[in-house]
Amino acid sequence: MNLKELYQEIILDHGKNPRNLRKTDNFNKDAKGHNPLCGDKVHVYLKLNENKKVEDISFEGQGCAISMASASIMTGLVKGKEEKEVKEIIKDFLEMIKEKESLNSKLLEEDEKTKLMCLSGVKQYPMRVKCATLSWHTLISAIDKSQNEINIESEEI
Repeated sequence: MNLKELYQEIILDHGKNPRNLRKTDNFNKDAKGHNPLCGDKVHVYLKLNENKKVEDISFEGQGCAISMASASIMTGLVKGKEEKEVKEIIKDFLEMIKEKESLNSKLLEEDEKTKLMCLSGVKQYPMRVKCATLSWHTLISAIDKSQNEINIESEEI
């Protein structure tokens, strides 16, 4: 299996069977995101403990396979990480999806990087970049509680 096939398989798997698709019990941070251009919607629920570590994270929503796969992969990768680590991973992912060739984060294992890299192909399709980054921008908003709802159309990509 070549890399492109592996990436497609990961996106299809996470798109059809998203992980953490539910509402977190006793969440203490949340945010909604919307991509009006294609109709993707996501609501991220986050439970941070007193040490600002992600005890639980989940999402609800609907959208294309890329949007759902990205949210699924994201929730799996940040669970158990500290808030500052999560922000570093988000920054690295957003840079990779826009312009960089690879991920630089030392906080991720190789298999985790592979899951994120499977989304890198969307950089060739600017409209799909918004699908892939919606949940990530929404997670930033949940952490910082900067907005009630992210409108990805107005986010810089």
